Amino acid sequence: MATTGVTIRRIERARTAARRSDYLLVLVTLALLAIGLMMVYSTTFDWAYQATGNPLTFFLRQMVWAALGLVGMAVLSRVDYGWWRRLAVPVLVLAIGALVLVLLVGDETFGARRTLLRGSLQPSEPAKLAIVIYVAAWLSSKGEKLRRITYGLIPFSVLIGVVVGLIVLEPDFSTAILIALVAGAMFFVAGADLLQILIGGLVGGGTFYLLITHSAHASQRLADYVAAWQRPEQASHHVRQALIALGSGGIFGRGLGAGYQKFGYLPAPHTDSIFAVVGEELGLVGCLLVIGLFALLAQRGFKIALEARDGFGALLASGITFWLVFQTLINIAVMTAVVPFTGIPLPFLSAGGSSLVSCLAAVGVLLSVSRGSRLEVEGRASALLRGWDRRTRLSRPGRR
Repeated sequence: MATTGVTIRRIERARTAARRSDYLLVLVTLALLAIGLMMVYSTTFDWAYQATGNPLTFFLRQMVWAALGLVGMAVLSRVDYGWWRRLAVPVLVLAIGALVLVLLVGDETFGARRTLLRGSLQPSEPAKLAIVIYVAAWLSSKGEKLRRITYGLIPFSVLIGVVVGLIVLEPDFSTAILIALVAGAMFFVAGADLLQILIGGLVGGGTFYLLITHSAHASQRLADYVAAWQRPEQASHHVRQALIALGSGGIFGRGLGAGYQKFGYLPAPHTDSIFAVVGEELGLVGCLLVIGLFALLAQRGFKIALEARDGFGALLASGITFWLVFQTLINIAVMTAVVPFTGIPLPFLSAGGSSLVSCLAAVGVLLSVSRGSRLEVEGRASALLRGWDRRTRLSRPGRR
């Protein structure tokens, strides 16, 4: 009887846990979003006042995008992620169509075409989620055939090459490299052998090197990076100002809103360079807090992937986690001069509606994968409990 009581308690605990959402992932996301909104206000209030007479203009705009993103996250968390497997092809077609459209009629800024609708929509941001969904569906359908080059590496390279090529034409090398890295990581997780990974890495790396060296803008950034390692004072203006911001913050920072570098010294302080402003105003403590939150997000994401009920869910969760983690690492590495300078937003923190909504939608899909795994646990627990109850009734005296 004691053993039976312990079993019942374990089953009930499993059912209770299964009904819960991944609240820790939700809390981490909300914490990053809150920090991001504070930093967006801090980096834009002076600019907004000078441009519009209202210091809240850009902050309120970001609040609207955050609200839309949170609604999307809540809705997608309740949608069975299995639907994305059936919609993978239409989602990819829409993403490719948007990327082609931005090349044809997109808004041109500083010699690049990356946005539509006067800068309101950047198709490469939702394309990240679209490619993760399609790659997860494609890889999960291959099984052991993935190890064959004709079934695995070659068609996979063509698929990723089309999307990456369209983004390179904008040009947007940072996003193109990010998508290639995420897709490669998913390819490895799906079971590709090391030889395919090695060949793909060499070919992809060589291709990007040729593209970068034949682009005046990208090759100049690479030259500045090499020069900075030889003589730090030759680093680009953007990198120098970012390092000044990070260094001047000290341990605890100058205080929220009290930074100097955002007032015309640090380029794009509200988007690509927002981590440098975090370092200046919140100090080393603030930087470590942000990094710790992203590390916790990565832990929850990979845990969801490990516990997914099927291969598609595991690849989908791991792909989303790789995307958010790699993008974070690239942004922070750029701000600390670890890698050549490139513009890429910091997830949840940087200003920009397309990036914020896409990241929050991705978290919603992660929650959906987690919820699917928990519902399966609840189903199993319920089946065990029903079986135990039936056996108990049959074992009572007088029962036939």
